[in-house]
Amino acid sequence: MNDFLKEGLSPLQAESLPHAAANSSEVGSSVILKPESPMKAWKVGVAVGAALMAGVAVVYAQMPFRVYVPLEGYDDIPLPTDYREPAEWVFGRLMYPPHPDSMFTRRYFRGGPPDWTRGGTSWTQDYPRADRHFASALRRLTRINARSVEQPVNLDDGDDVFNWPWLCAGEMGDWKLNDAQARKLRDYLNRGGFLVLDDFWGPSEWDRFEQSMRLVFPDRPLSEEIPNDDPIFHTVYDISERYQVLGQWSLRGGGGLGYRAVGTTAHWYGIKDDAGRIVVAISFNSDVGDSWEWADDPYYPEKFSALGIRLAVNYTIYSLTH
Repeated sequence: MNDFLKEGLSPLQAESLPHAAANSSEVGSSVILKPESPMKAWKVGVAVGAALMAGVAVVYAQMPFRVYVPLEGYDDIPLPTDYREPAEWVFGRLMYPPHPDSMFTRRYFRGGPPDWTRGGTSWTQDYPRADRHFASALRRLTRINARSVEQPVNLDDGDDVFNWPWLCAGEMGDWKLNDAQARKLRDYLNRGGFLVLDDFWGPSEWDRFEQSMRLVFPDRPLSEEIPNDDPIFHTVYDISERYQVLGQWSLRGGGGLGYRAVGTTAHWYGIKDDAGRIVVAISFNSDVGDSWEWADDPYYPEKFSALGIRLAVNYTIYSLTH
């Protein structure tokens, strides 16, 4: 029995257990496009604190919801009771193969070598707790009908990525895309997709991040600071002043992994398309994912969750309106 996916299921099996929804029609997003359709058709008018999603496009080979075993055991939380309910917006969690010099993918996981397509590797850091906490916050803070559970998205699953217009990934010093995956991601972003990249620190992790990002965008600036007056910082909340968002791991007296954050400065980078729209929002030397993941922990500083959630709300509304 493979132990990477809960209950030993194939990632595509979703019929019999509460760990996975029966099919995509029950838990799918209403913002879905054929890959040959311009993804800018996702644009909708969204008032502050509200989202009026327009139109339902054709479902194209949408993968079912499934749950993978997370790298961090405490993130293995129960499914919400409404996880089968369809919604207008879904938190897409980008799956990726690990870098050979990955910090967090273990050489052995649950008795064997890790298989990133079955979870237990770096892409599952913070997953699924951070994803569900943010979806819950988005429901409370806006009128967007957000699905209560995330959607793991594998670039190798045909054209499935085009069904999920908002993606997030963390531990970007650990990803290692191949040429085909990079081309698929570039196509996704050029057609209007939006990607949030988070939680990588210092020059060595940046170098590993850049190896894959350069495959996606060989000629675009990767470290261009988003100016304070950019609409992405003002779509819902005015966030002209930002500060470093520390991960829970860095708040334990500097031991363990705390060295990663020592002497670093937070950067908020954006990669733009030809029209000047931000398509990749990067938080370098911050751990915004932890601000969602630990938002319900009284020992995690509230100021980090306050900023991290507001940033992500702005990113979401920006992606829908630009």
